[in-house]
Amino acid sequence: MAATSPPSSSVLILLLLTIVALLVFPACSTSRKSLDHRTAQKGFRVGLTHVDSGGNFTKLELLQRGMKRGKYRLQRLTAMSKAAADDDIQTPIHAGNGEFLMKLAIGTPPKPFSAIMDTGSDLVWTQCKPCDQCFDQATPIFDPKQSSSFSKLSCSSDLCKALSASTCSSGCEYLYAYGDYSTTQGVMATETFTFGDSPGDVAVPHIGFGCGEDNQGSGFTQGAGLVGLGRGPLSLVSQIGSGKFSYCMTSVDDTKTSSLLFGSLASSKKKSGEIISTPLIKNPSQPSFYYLSLEGITVGETLLPISKSTFALAGDGSGGLIIDSGTTITYLEESGFDALKKEFVSQMDLPVDTSDSTGLDLCFTLPSDTSEVEVPKLVFHFKGADLNLPGENYMIADSGIGVICLAMGASSGMSIFGNMQQQNMMVLHDLEKEMLSFVPTQCDKL
Repeated sequence: MAATSPPSSSVLILLLLTIVALLVFPACSTSRKSLDHRTAQKGFRVGLTHVDSGGNFTKLELLQRGMKRGKYRLQRLTAMSKAAADDDIQTPIHAGNGEFLMKLAIGTPPKPFSAIMDTGSDLVWTQCKPCDQCFDQATPIFDPKQSSSFSKLSCSSDLCKALSASTCSSGCEYLYAYGDYSTTQGVMATETFTFGDSPGDVAVPHIGFGCGEDNQGSGFTQGAGLVGLGRGPLSLVSQIGSGKFSYCMTSVDDTKTSSLLFGSLASSKKKSGEIISTPLIKNPSQPSFYYLSLEGITVGETLLPISKSTFALAGDGSGGLIIDSGTTITYLEESGFDALKKEFVSQMDLPVDTSDSTGLDLCFTLPSDTSEVEVPKLVFHFKGADLNLPGENYMIADSGIGVICLAMGASSGMSIFGNMQQQNMMVLHDLEKEMLSFVPTQCDKL
């Protein structure tokens, strides 16, 4: 795959197939620095691994597995948007699951575990003893009795009040429900969470989290819990108070690690490449999501005939476009995707593949003797930011079955800018300035 897009109206896509094995930074080292929340603003890094890491999958197979999970996620996110619009209230349904795991540790002494990273929800939680209903996990289930820093939250605490569903018995008891009917239920508490890579781990005390004693559903089984990175008060980024975080995801077929960065390390100032920034939009009906204003799309030299209202956030909280780390491919509102699909068919000098063998909406047949193919460039016009996507971020080829496909799909209502389109970019979320920035970056070299 070509790593960058040339300035002309096309980009060359090399038909290379590799096996992914996304590596992870060490979860813990022998050196630990204990920081308060103000000091945590200085920043720290967390290694990320793809949920399919270590599997013997081709690039297309990796994409297909992610798409299968992504369709369920899209249904949940869309259901949330529609429920908010219909009922004019905040729905207690949250995004759930995701595509990347972060390694961290909890308690004193710290006990390591993996958690799903989710920019579409807020709650931080892990499975806890005694477990009435728990799924299998690779690491031992956290035992609060073995930690000297565990403390239950009171029902009068701000974090307890921020829950959409809670009761008060032996402390603040929570129920967090996800759109596929997966749930986590238990007691809210505070703990010391340990993050980081060499030269030393970073221990942040008093992080509010859900100690889940009853956890049901199939959406969480890749990890031992979930770390919400949304915009609400329960999320990790809000609790740390650093004001910003970023992630940098390597290509889906890369064997190198991805990174999640907080505080000053998240800043794009010292990164190479052109920085483009666009405002984050608030949706009162769904305050956790990171909405962006997508104003148009160009294919080749053609600006698609799409009304700006197609991707706009409606007054009732429906529609709009969010950027999401937990959805694999980009899903565009149906009329917008139809225009995109039509223009690609017009500009690609290849026959459309009608075999429906990939699960993607638009594929083309590859000549048997071709090692590379020319495709149109693709630019997403966000408010104040024209994002010129590298070819490998939107086209995927498989010489084994002889196709090259557009790695995007159609949605009804809400649109989502997925993680394949974000690969090899530093994606900075600045909650203080309410801005999101893209910086082309070789993520494996951070």
